[in-house]
Amino acid sequence: MDCVIGIRREDKNRWERRVPLTPDAVRHLADQGIRVAVQPSPIRVFTDAEYVRAGAEVREDLDDCFLVMGVKEMPRGFFREGGVYLFFSHTMKGQPANMEMLAEILRKRATLVDYELITDDEGRRLVAFGHFAGLAGMLDGLWALGRRLAEEGIVTPFAGALRAWEFRDLAEAKAATERLGRQIADEGLPAEVAPLVFGVTGYGRVARGAREILDLLPVREVAPEDLPALLAEPAGAHRRHVYVTTFRKEHMYRRKVDGGFDLAELNDHPGRYESRLVEFLPHLTVLVNALYWEPRFPRLVTREMLADLWAGERSPRLRLIDDITCDIRGSIEATVKPTDPDRPTYLYLPDRDEAVDDAWTGRGPVVLAVDNLPCELPREASEEFSGALAPFVPALARALGPDGLDLEKLPAPLRRAVIAHRGELMPRHAHLADLLPGGPGNRELRHAS
Repeated sequence: MDCVIGIRREDKNRWERRVPLTPDAVRHLADQGIRVAVQPSPIRVFTDAEYVRAGAEVREDLDDCFLVMGVKEMPRGFFREGGVYLFFSHTMKGQPANMEMLAEILRKRATLVDYELITDDEGRRLVAFGHFAGLAGMLDGLWALGRRLAEEGIVTPFAGALRAWEFRDLAEAKAATERLGRQIADEGLPAEVAPLVFGVTGYGRVARGAREILDLLPVREVAPEDLPALLAEPAGAHRRHVYVTTFRKEHMYRRKVDGGFDLAELNDHPGRYESRLVEFLPHLTVLVNALYWEPRFPRLVTREMLADLWAGERSPRLRLIDDITCDIRGSIEATVKPTDPDRPTYLYLPDRDEAVDDAWTGRGPVVLAVDNLPCELPREASEEFSGALAPFVPALARALGPDGLDLEKLPAPLRRAVIAHRGELMPRHAHLADLLPGGPGNRELRHAS
Protein backbone atom coordinates (compact mmCIF):
# COMPACT_ATOMS: atom_id res chain seq x y z
CA MET A 1 0.00 0.00 0.00
CA ASP A 2 1.33 3.40 -1.00
CA CYS A 3 2.18 5.86 1.76
CA VAL A 4 -0.01 8.94 1.56
CA ILE A 5 0.70 11.98 3.72
CA GLY A 6 -2.10 14.44 4.32
CA ILE A 7 -1.90 18.18 4.93
CA ARG A 8 -4.86 19.43 6.90
CA ARG A 9 -6.62 22.71 6.22
CA GLU A 10 -5.93 25.21 9.02
CA ASP A 11 -9.08 26.53 10.62
CA LYS A 12 -8.11 27.88 14.04
CA ASN A 13 -9.02 31.37 12.87
CA ARG A 14 -9.13 33.47 9.72
CA TRP A 15 -5.53 34.57 10.25
CA GLU A 16 -3.98 31.14 10.10
CA ARG A 17 -2.69 30.88 6.54
CA ARG A 18 0.53 28.94 7.16
CA VAL A 19 1.43 25.47 5.90
CA PRO A 20 3.87 22.83 7.17
CA LEU A 21 5.06 22.00 3.64
CA THR A 22 5.16 24.35 0.66
CA PRO A 23 4.29 23.27 -2.89
CA ASP A 24 8.03 23.12 -3.68
CA ALA A 25 8.57 20.66 -0.82
CA VAL A 26 5.60 18.60 -2.00
CA ARG A 27 7.11 18.45 -5.50
CA HIS A 28 10.37 17.05 -4.10
CA LEU A 29 8.46 14.45 -2.09
CA ALA A 30 6.51 13.43 -5.20
CA ASP A 31 9.82 12.94 -7.01
CA GLN A 32 10.72 10.42 -4.24
CA GLY A 33 7.45 8.54 -4.64
CA ILE A 34 5.72 10.02 -1.59
CA ARG A 35 2.12 10.97 -2.30
CA VAL A 36 0.64 14.04 -0.65
CA ALA A 37 -3.05 14.89 -0.25
CA VAL A 38 -4.02 18.46 0.68
CA GLN A 39 -7.36 19.63 1.96
CA PRO A 40 -8.69 22.62 -0.01
CA SER A 41 -8.51 26.03 1.65
CA PRO A 42 -9.67 29.48 0.53
CA ILE A 43 -7.28 31.34 2.87
CA ARG A 44 -4.04 29.36 2.75
CA VAL A 45 -1.08 31.46 1.58
CA PHE A 46 -0.36 28.87 -1.15
CA THR A 47 -3.34 28.14 -3.40
CA ASP A 48 -4.91 24.78 -4.16
CA ALA A 49 -3.75 25.19 -7.77
CA GLU A 50 -0.12 25.56 -6.67
CA TYR A 51 -0.33 22.24 -4.83
CA VAL A 52 -1.95 20.53 -7.81
CA ARG A 53 0.87 21.75 -10.05
CA ALA A 54 3.34 20.38 -7.50
CA GLY A 55 1.81 16.91 -7.81
CA ALA A 56 -0.48 16.86 -4.75
CA GLU A 57 -4.05 15.65 -4.69
CA VAL A 58 -6.39 18.36 -3.40
CA ARG A 59 -9.34 16.70 -1.68
CA GLU A 60 -11.43 16.88 1.45
CA ASP A 61 -11.05 13.28 2.61
CA LEU A 62 -7.76 12.41 4.36
CA ASP A 63 -8.91 9.11 5.89
CA ASP A 64 -6.53 7.05 3.75
CA CYS A 65 -3.49 9.07 4.84
CA PHE A 66 -0.96 7.24 7.00
CA LEU A 67 0.02 10.60 8.50
CA VAL A 68 -1.88 13.88 8.73
CA MET A 69 0.13 17.01 9.42
CA GLY A 70 -0.90 20.56 10.14
CA VAL A 71 0.36 23.65 11.93
CA LYS A 72 -1.95 24.52 14.82
CA GLU A 73 -4.10 22.38 17.12
CA MET A 74 -6.51 19.99 15.47
CA PRO A 75 -10.13 20.04 16.66
CA ARG A 76 -11.81 17.36 18.69
CA GLY A 77 -13.71 14.98 16.46
CA PHE A 78 -11.06 15.12 13.73
CA PHE A 79 -8.90 12.22 14.91
CA ARG A 80 -9.52 8.73 13.59
CA GLU A 81 -8.80 5.40 15.20
CA GLY A 82 -5.10 4.53 15.03
CA GLY A 83 -4.16 7.66 13.06
CA VAL A 84 -0.79 9.43 13.16
CA TYR A 85 -0.73 13.22 13.56
CA LEU A 86 2.05 15.78 13.39
CA PHE A 87 1.37 19.35 14.56
CA PHE A 88 1.96 21.87 17.32
CA SER A 89 -0.26 20.30 19.96
CA HIS A 90 0.67 22.61 22.86
CA THR A 91 0.28 19.75 25.31
CA MET A 92 3.82 19.12 26.53
CA LYS A 93 3.48 21.61 29.40
CA GLY A 94 0.10 20.24 30.37
CA GLN A 95 -1.72 23.23 28.89
CA PRO A 96 -5.31 22.95 30.20
CA ALA A 97 -6.91 24.13 26.95
CA ASN A 98 -5.55 21.10 25.07
CA MET A 99 -5.92 18.26 27.56
CA GLU A 100 -9.33 17.28 26.12
CA MET A 101 -7.70 17.02 22.70
CA LEU A 102 -4.90 14.84 24.07
CA ALA A 103 -7.44 12.64 25.84
CA GLU A 104 -9.25 12.06 22.55
CA ILE A 105 -6.00 11.14 20.80
CA LEU A 106 -5.35 8.55 23.51
CA ARG A 107 -8.90 7.19 23.34
CA LYS A 108 -8.57 6.75 19.59
CA ARG A 109 -5.30 4.84 20.09
CA ALA A 110 -3.69 7.41 17.83
CA THR A 111 -0.12 8.69 17.68
CA LEU A 112 0.89 12.29 18.33
CA VAL A 113 4.17 13.74 17.07
CA ASP A 114 4.94 17.36 17.95
CA TYR A 115 7.21 19.70 15.98
CA GLU A 116 8.25 21.41 19.19
CA LEU A 117 10.05 18.23 20.28
CA ILE A 118 12.04 17.56 17.10
CA THR A 119 15.45 18.25 18.59
CA ASP A 120 19.11 17.36 18.22
CA ASP A 121 21.12 15.48 20.85
CA GLU A 122 21.71 18.72 22.77
CA GLY A 123 18.00 19.51 22.93
CA ARG A 124 18.06 22.26 20.32
CA ARG A 125 14.88 22.56 18.28
CA LEU A 126 15.30 21.74 14.60
CA VAL A 127 11.88 22.73 13.21
CA ALA A 128 10.35 25.97 14.48
CA PHE A 129 8.53 29.19 13.65
CA GLY A 130 10.22 31.07 16.50
CA HIS A 131 12.24 33.38 14.27
CA PHE A 132 9.07 34.68 12.65
CA ALA A 133 7.27 34.94 15.96
CA GLY A 134 10.03 37.33 17.00
CA LEU A 135 9.84 39.32 13.78
CA ALA A 136 6.06 39.70 13.82
CA GLY A 137 5.89 40.20 17.57
CA MET A 138 8.35 43.06 17.46
CA LEU A 139 6.65 44.73 14.50
CA ASP A 140 3.34 44.54 16.34
CA GLY A 141 5.07 45.77 19.48
CA LEU A 142 6.30 48.95 17.77
CA TRP A 143 2.73 49.58 16.57
CA ALA A 144 1.32 49.00 20.07
CA LEU A 145 3.90 51.31 21.65
CA GLY A 146 2.94 54.07 19.24
CA ARG A 147 -0.75 53.64 20.06
CA ARG A 148 -0.14 53.64 23.81
CA LEU A 149 1.97 56.79 23.73
CA ALA A 150 -0.44 58.56 21.37
CA GLU A 151 -3.33 57.80 23.72
CA GLU A 152 -1.28 59.46 26.46
CA GLY A 153 -0.91 62.51 24.23
CA ILE A 154 2.73 61.76 23.40
CA VAL A 155 3.18 61.70 19.63
CA THR A 156 6.26 59.81 18.42
CA PRO A 157 7.45 58.31 15.14
CA PHE A 158 6.05 54.99 16.43
CA ALA A 159 2.57 56.40 15.78
CA GLY A 160 3.13 55.59 12.10
CA ALA A 161 4.10 51.95 12.69
CA LEU A 162 1.96 49.15 11.21
CA ARG A 163 1.26 45.64 12.39
CA ALA A 164 3.12 42.82 10.66
CA TRP A 165 0.08 41.60 8.72
CA GLU A 166 -0.52 45.06 7.24
CA PHE A 167 2.65 44.81 5.15
CA ARG A 168 2.83 43.07 1.80
CA ASP A 169 5.85 41.05 2.93
CA LEU A 170 8.79 41.06 5.32
CA ALA A 171 10.93 43.19 3.01
CA GLU A 172 8.33 45.95 3.04
CA ALA A 173 8.05 45.70 6.84
CA LYS A 174 11.79 46.06 7.29
CA ALA A 175 11.97 49.01 4.90
CA ALA A 176 9.24 50.79 6.86
CA THR A 177 11.04 50.10 10.14
CA GLU A 178 14.25 51.54 8.72
CA ARG A 179 12.35 54.71 7.77
CA LEU A 180 10.96 54.88 11.30
CA GLY A 181 14.51 54.59 12.62
CA ARG A 182 15.74 57.42 10.41
CA GLN A 183 12.88 59.59 11.65
CA ILE A 184 13.91 58.95 15.26
CA ALA A 185 17.53 59.76 14.45
CA ASP A 186 16.60 62.95 12.57
CA GLU A 187 13.77 64.32 14.68
CA GLY A 188 14.34 62.71 18.06
CA LEU A 189 11.83 61.41 20.59
CA PRO A 190 9.87 63.58 23.03
CA ALA A 191 11.68 64.21 26.29
CA GLU A 192 8.80 62.53 28.19
CA VAL A 193 9.86 59.11 26.93
CA ALA A 194 13.62 59.52 26.58
CA PRO A 195 15.58 57.40 27.10
CA LEU A 196 13.21 54.84 25.56
CA VAL A 197 14.32 51.39 26.71
CA PHE A 198 13.41 47.94 25.37
CA GLY A 199 14.24 45.02 27.63
CA VAL A 200 14.45 41.63 25.88
CA THR A 201 14.32 38.33 27.76
CA GLY A 202 16.01 35.41 26.07
CA TYR A 203 18.54 34.93 23.29
CA GLY A 204 17.16 32.15 21.10
CA ARG A 205 15.29 32.19 17.78
CA VAL A 206 12.44 34.33 19.08
CA ALA A 207 14.72 36.92 20.65
CA ARG A 208 16.91 37.03 17.55
CA GLY A 209 13.84 37.69 15.40
CA ALA A 210 12.80 40.53 17.70
CA ARG A 211 16.31 42.00 17.61
CA GLU A 212 16.34 41.77 13.81
CA ILE A 213 13.55 44.35 13.82
CA LEU A 214 14.83 46.45 16.72
CA ASP A 215 18.27 46.69 15.14
CA LEU A 216 16.74 48.58 12.21
CA LEU A 217 16.26 51.47 14.64
CA PRO A 218 19.08 53.70 15.97
CA VAL A 219 19.89 51.30 18.79
CA ARG A 220 22.36 51.65 21.61
CA GLU A 221 23.07 48.68 23.84
CA VAL A 222 22.93 49.05 27.59
CA ALA A 223 23.69 46.44 30.23
CA PRO A 224 20.88 45.76 32.71
CA GLU A 225 23.12 46.90 35.57
CA ASP A 226 23.65 50.27 33.84
CA LEU A 227 19.97 51.16 33.48
CA PRO A 228 19.73 53.28 36.67
CA ALA A 229 22.71 55.38 35.57
CA LEU A 230 21.23 55.81 32.09
CA LEU A 231 17.96 57.12 33.49
CA ALA A 232 19.79 59.51 35.80
CA GLU A 233 21.26 61.37 32.81
CA PRO A 234 19.46 64.31 31.14
CA ALA A 235 16.75 63.04 28.78
CA GLY A 236 17.85 65.36 26.02
CA ALA A 237 21.04 63.38 25.55
CA HIS A 238 19.08 60.28 24.57
CA ARG A 239 16.31 61.49 22.29
CA ARG A 240 17.81 60.31 18.99
CA HIS A 241 18.30 56.68 19.98
CA VAL A 242 16.43 53.81 21.50
CA TYR A 243 18.14 51.61 24.07
CA VAL A 244 18.05 47.83 24.20
CA THR A 245 19.06 45.68 27.13
CA THR A 246 19.23 41.89 27.01
CA PHE A 247 18.32 39.91 30.10
CA ARG A 248 20.20 36.66 30.51
CA LYS A 249 19.31 34.07 33.13
CA GLU A 250 21.48 35.76 35.77
CA HIS A 251 19.48 38.98 35.27
CA MET A 252 16.14 37.19 35.40
CA TYR A 253 16.58 35.01 38.49
CA ARG A 254 18.22 35.31 41.91
CA ARG A 255 18.60 32.90 44.79
CA LYS A 256 16.03 33.63 47.50
CA VAL A 257 18.38 33.33 50.46
CA ASP A 258 21.24 35.55 49.32
CA GLY A 259 20.48 36.96 45.87
CA GLY A 260 23.18 34.84 44.23
CA PHE A 261 22.98 32.87 41.00
CA ASP A 262 24.14 29.49 39.77
CA LEU A 263 22.76 28.21 36.46
CA ALA A 264 23.08 24.52 37.35
CA GLU A 265 21.32 25.09 40.66
CA LEU A 266 18.55 27.06 38.95
CA ASN A 267 17.93 24.19 36.53
CA ASP A 268 18.07 21.50 39.22
CA HIS A 269 16.33 23.37 42.04
CA PRO A 270 14.24 26.19 40.55
CA GLY A 271 12.22 26.47 43.77
CA ARG A 272 15.22 28.08 45.43
CA TYR A 273 14.98 31.03 43.06
CA GLU A 274 12.75 34.03 42.46
CA SER A 275 12.46 36.60 39.70
CA ARG A 276 15.05 39.35 39.62
CA LEU A 277 13.25 41.37 36.95
CA VAL A 278 11.59 43.38 39.72
CA GLU A 279 14.88 45.30 39.89
CA PHE A 280 14.74 46.32 36.24
CA LEU A 281 11.04 46.79 35.41
CA PRO A 282 10.93 50.42 36.65
CA HIS A 283 13.60 51.34 34.07
CA LEU A 284 11.91 49.84 31.00
CA THR A 285 9.54 51.35 28.46
CA VAL A 286 8.81 47.99 26.82
CA LEU A 287 9.39 44.47 28.08
CA VAL A 288 9.80 42.03 25.19
CA ASN A 289 9.34 38.49 26.49
CA ALA A 290 11.04 35.99 24.19
CA LEU A 291 12.15 33.40 26.74
CA TYR A 292 11.17 29.72 26.65
CA TRP A 293 9.66 29.00 30.07
CA GLU A 294 8.43 25.95 31.96
CA PRO A 295 6.02 25.97 34.93
CA ARG A 296 8.69 24.60 37.27
CA PHE A 297 10.51 27.95 37.09
CA PRO A 298 9.42 31.10 38.94
CA ARG A 299 7.34 33.59 37.00
CA LEU A 300 9.36 36.48 35.60
CA VAL A 301 6.67 39.11 36.15
CA THR A 302 3.96 38.63 38.75
CA ARG A 303 0.74 40.50 39.38
CA GLU A 304 2.24 41.77 42.65
CA MET A 305 5.24 43.27 40.85
CA LEU A 306 2.98 45.19 38.50
CA ALA A 307 0.65 46.27 41.31
CA ASP A 308 3.64 47.69 43.19
CA LEU A 309 4.85 49.45 40.05
CA TRP A 310 1.51 51.22 39.64
CA ALA A 311 0.99 51.88 43.35
CA GLY A 312 2.46 55.38 43.30
CA GLU A 313 0.79 58.56 42.11
CA ARG A 314 3.06 58.84 39.06
CA SER A 315 2.65 56.33 36.27
CA PRO A 316 5.76 54.20 35.73
CA ARG A 317 7.89 54.19 32.59
CA LEU A 318 6.66 50.74 31.53
CA ARG A 319 4.02 51.08 28.82
CA LEU A 320 3.96 47.74 27.07
CA ILE A 321 4.58 44.06 27.73
CA ASP A 322 5.15 42.45 24.34
CA ASP A 323 4.74 38.81 25.33
CA ILE A 324 5.82 37.02 22.19
CA THR A 325 5.83 33.65 23.98
CA CYS A 326 2.13 34.02 24.89
CA ASP A 327 2.17 31.41 27.65
CA ILE A 328 -1.18 32.01 29.33
CA ARG A 329 -0.54 32.73 33.02
CA GLY A 330 3.01 31.63 32.36
CA SER A 331 6.21 33.57 32.88
CA ILE A 332 4.21 36.82 32.64
CA GLU A 333 1.20 36.65 34.96
CA ALA A 334 -0.42 39.56 33.13
CA THR A 335 -0.78 37.36 30.04
CA VAL A 336 -4.26 36.24 30.96
CA LYS A 337 -5.59 35.39 27.50
CA PRO A 338 -4.49 35.14 23.87
CA THR A 339 -5.36 37.82 21.35
CA ASP A 340 -5.82 37.99 17.58
CA PRO A 341 -3.74 39.96 15.06
CA ASP A 342 -6.45 42.56 14.40
CA ARG A 343 -6.98 43.19 18.14
CA PRO A 344 -3.62 42.16 19.55
CA THR A 345 -3.64 44.02 22.88
CA TYR A 346 -5.52 44.65 26.07
CA LEU A 347 -4.91 46.80 29.13
CA TYR A 348 -3.99 44.77 32.20
CA LEU A 349 -5.12 46.13 35.56
CA PRO A 350 -2.99 44.43 38.23
CA ASP A 351 -5.10 45.64 41.15
CA ARG A 352 -8.08 43.71 39.73
CA ASP A 353 -6.15 41.04 37.79
CA GLU A 354 -8.28 41.99 34.82
CA ALA A 355 -7.84 42.46 31.08
CA VAL A 356 -9.71 45.38 29.52
CA ASP A 357 -10.20 45.07 25.77
CA ASP A 358 -9.80 48.08 23.46
CA ALA A 359 -8.24 50.17 26.24
CA TRP A 360 -4.85 51.82 26.03
CA THR A 361 -4.35 53.90 29.16
CA GLY A 362 -4.95 53.22 32.82
CA ARG A 363 -3.34 51.80 35.93
CA GLY A 364 -1.43 49.04 34.22
CA PRO A 365 0.54 48.03 31.14
CA VAL A 366 -0.76 47.26 27.69
CA VAL A 367 -0.15 43.56 26.97
CA LEU A 368 0.35 42.17 23.46
CA ALA A 369 -0.31 38.42 23.46
CA VAL A 370 -1.02 37.07 19.96
CA ASP A 371 -0.68 33.29 20.15
CA ASN A 372 0.08 32.66 16.47
CA LEU A 373 2.29 35.59 15.51
CA PRO A 374 4.08 33.87 12.58
CA CYS A 375 0.75 33.72 10.73
CA GLU A 376 1.16 37.48 10.18
CA LEU A 377 4.08 36.72 7.84
CA PRO A 378 2.64 33.51 6.39
CA ARG A 379 4.61 33.01 3.19
CA GLU A 380 8.12 33.60 4.50
CA ALA A 381 7.36 31.79 7.76
CA SER A 382 6.04 28.74 5.89
CA GLU A 383 9.00 28.67 3.53
CA GLU A 384 11.51 28.67 6.37
CA PHE A 385 9.57 26.09 8.38
CA SER A 386 9.04 23.81 5.38
CA GLY A 387 12.73 23.99 4.55
CA ALA A 388 13.56 22.69 8.03
CA LEU A 389 10.81 20.04 8.12
CA ALA A 390 11.02 18.58 4.60
CA PRO A 391 14.32 16.68 5.13
CA PHE A 392 12.66 14.66 7.91
CA VAL A 393 9.61 13.64 5.90
CA PRO A 394 11.14 10.77 3.84
CA ALA A 395 12.40 9.07 7.02
CA LEU A 396 8.99 9.59 8.61
CA ALA A 397 7.29 8.11 5.54
CA ARG A 398 9.51 5.02 5.74
CA ALA A 399 8.37 4.45 9.32
CA LEU A 400 4.66 4.66 8.43
CA GLY A 401 2.40 1.79 7.53
CA PRO A 402 -1.23 0.68 7.70
CA ASP A 403 -0.71 -0.15 11.38
CA GLY A 404 0.64 3.29 12.25
CA LEU A 405 4.13 4.48 13.11
CA ASP A 406 7.06 2.12 13.74
CA LEU A 407 9.16 3.88 16.36
CA GLU A 408 12.18 1.68 15.70
CA LYS A 409 12.46 3.03 12.17
CA LEU A 410 12.47 6.67 13.23
CA PRO A 411 15.68 8.69 13.46
CA ALA A 412 16.37 10.01 16.96
CA PRO A 413 15.11 13.60 16.42
CA LEU A 414 11.71 12.29 15.31
CA ARG A 415 11.55 9.60 17.99
CA ARG A 416 12.05 12.29 20.64
CA ALA A 417 9.08 14.17 19.20
CA VAL A 418 6.51 11.43 19.88
CA ILE A 419 4.25 12.37 22.80
CA ALA A 420 1.78 9.48 22.46
CA HIS A 421 2.07 6.25 20.50
CA ARG A 422 -0.91 4.07 19.65
CA GLY A 423 -2.91 5.47 22.53
CA GLU A 424 -0.17 5.36 25.17
CA LEU A 425 1.83 8.29 26.49
CA MET A 426 5.55 7.94 25.96
CA PRO A 427 7.49 7.49 29.25
CA ARG A 428 8.88 11.03 29.29
CA HIS A 429 5.32 12.37 29.00
CA ALA A 430 3.63 9.93 31.38
CA HIS A 431 3.02 12.72 33.90
CA LEU A 432 0.46 14.23 31.52
CA ALA A 433 -1.93 11.42 32.49
CA ASP A 434 -2.53 13.20 35.80
CA LEU A 435 -3.55 16.36 33.95
CA LEU A 436 -6.12 14.80 31.64
CA PRO A 437 -9.82 15.43 32.32
CA GLY A 438 -10.62 13.62 35.54
CA GLY A 439 -6.95 13.08 36.38
CA PRO A 440 -5.76 13.75 39.94
CA GLY A 441 -3.60 16.70 38.90
CA ASN A 442 -6.24 18.44 36.83
CA ARG A 443 -7.62 20.61 39.60
CA GLU A 444 -4.15 21.77 40.65
CA LEU A 445 -3.25 22.55 37.04
CA ARG A 446 -6.32 24.70 36.55
CA HIS A 447 -5.61 26.55 39.80
CA ALA A 448 -1.94 27.16 38.95
CA SER A 449 -2.80 28.43 35.51
